[in-house]
Amino acid sequence: MTSFAFQLYSVHAIDDPLPTVVERVGETGFDGVELAGLGDADPEDVGDALERTGLELAGAHVGIEELEANAEAVAETYGALGCENVVVPWFEPEEFEDRASVEAAGARLNAVAEDLAEYDLSLHYHNHDQEFTDLDGEPALTRLMEATEDVSFELDLGWVGAAGYDPLSYLDDHADRIRLVHLKDYHAETGEPAEVGEGDIDVEETVSTVRDHGFDWLIYEAEERPDSYETLDHAAEIAETYW
Repeated sequence: MTSFAFQLYSVHAIDDPLPTVVERVGETGFDGVELAGLGDADPEDVGDALERTGLELAGAHVGIEELEANAEAVAETYGALGCENVVVPWFEPEEFEDRASVEAAGARLNAVAEDLAEYDLSLHYHNHDQEFTDLDGEPALTRLMEATEDVSFELDLGWVGAAGYDPLSYLDDHADRIRLVHLKDYHAETGEPAEVGEGDIDVEETVSTVRDHGFDWLIYEAEERPDSYETLDHAAEIAETYW
């Protein structure tokens, strides 16, 4: 059964300590949160906040360099919080300029996935729009899927749409490689992110599709107002309306 989470990057500029932000999410209808780093927060305090609120940890975004430098430390930190999914949130655009670059990126992900598997953690990759460079008639992201083995993908629907592709069609076509889905909206005309419900994504159809596939998590993410709890309030309204 799919659960619904809130990506904490959506409010990354709020001054409150991370445990306080987690507590605030706990007042909404979300089932969990996804971390975008811990900042200067004490992991134990974050864990206590998760326990108090009953929120699960859908995943944690961790940079590829940190994972390559010390996968064991990452596993210890996030494993103690009950995290099962580690997500690489970014590769530079030049990693998707040609087949050789994509294969090199895939090799890096494969190596990290193998390291994390020793600690029962799964590795995922989160896309933006640079992964949709055309390589021999296919998006570079598809080539990255072909170049990886024990790596899953966190498909960001907003960035898929911003890149000019139909998000739900791409989701359907590659469902076997996806366990986490980012609910983000976009303006097709400009290729820019939009607040969920204000752009071109069909939220109701998206929720239905995600549930039909039985993905582990649908995760709300926003680019707007990262310094305001209004972002969370809007997300809570979307959850109440559609979930």
